[in-house]
Amino acid sequence: MFDRARVMWMRGGTSKGGYFLADDLPADAAARDAFLLRAMGSPDPRQIDGMGGADPLTSKVALVKRSQREGVDIDYLFLQVFVDQAIVSDAQNCGNILAGIGPFAIERGLVPAQQDETRVAIFMENTGQIAIATVQTPGGVVRYDGDARIDGVPGSAAPVPLEFRDTAGSSCGALLPTGNAFDTVEGVPVTLIDNGMPCVVMKASDVGITGYEDRDTLDKDAALKARIEAIRLAVGERMNLGDVREKSVPKMMLVAPPRNGGAVTVRSFIPHRAHASIGVLGAVSVATACLIEGSPAAEVASIPDGNRKTLSVEHPTGETTCVMELDESGAVTSAAMLRTARKLMDGDIFA
Repeated sequence: MFDRARVMWMRGGTSKGGYFLADDLPADAAARDAFLLRAMGSPDPRQIDGMGGADPLTSKVALVKRSQREGVDIDYLFLQVFVDQAIVSDAQNCGNILAGIGPFAIERGLVPAQQDETRVAIFMENTGQIAIATVQTPGGVVRYDGDARIDGVPGSAAPVPLEFRDTAGSSCGALLPTGNAFDTVEGVPVTLIDNGMPCVVMKASDVGITGYEDRDTLDKDAALKARIEAIRLAVGERMNLGDVREKSVPKMMLVAPPRNGGAVTVRSFIPHRAHASIGVLGAVSVATACLIEGSPAAEVASIPDGNRKTLSVEHPTGETTCVMELDESGAVTSAAMLRTARKLMDGDIFA
């Protein structure tokens, strides 16, 4: 039985998990997943017998290898290890874990470090899209300390800007898989959207909350969670995701007018627990929904003028800023985010 592998544990954005070289894990997916479940301590709500942190945000894995694609440095496969179920899923991407891919690739020698900063082109295997990460490498060494701050993470660190292009329809085949600004599902107007992360966006008021509740309050609201889960199960086929009962997508996004000078307020479910903040690509999809005329998000959002829009997405622990570039028709052509990352541990993990 495969029971040991080299790993680097990292915080990427507002998530945390194990970063592996793909060659350091079994090539057989079933054997690989069995190892990762044991390593994380799943299934167990506390993940007491593994490295997982008893939260979906801290039970994540990145598999990294040198890319053979022209113009691309690294291939990155994201795996979500469920906490209380024996499931390892590649059905979604993770833009937070993505923030650690560039530093990890440089640390492992897959990408040569430059003198001041190193740009790493990353192919995201889950969605077939490319992101560019810019990593600070003064003197050819990855720098983790710095002055950049992101809400949901204490302290400061070196900035890791991420640029996304051509992410529309990455999992669902189209930005709006039904072709509509909104559909009515279970009596609720919702936008079914995928600009890097499949999301269902609806007004919080339409499901009986304000949209300003804290995470614990939302997690204790069984009636709310049952209602949004009914919507989620009903839209799987419409979003070309099939039966989503045991999938981690689509994410459920409940939006409200901004309170702190941003563009929109959101409460995110990922999909069964309330998120402490919001995922990177989830924020991109919500920000895009705000720009679609007639959508529930557009009804509550405050949008600046111009073809380059800086949209602050407010969430329970602060805000996430998306810089959206639009063409003359109003379509989003690229999105950029500021993230940070930190190396926590480098060694072997046993399972």
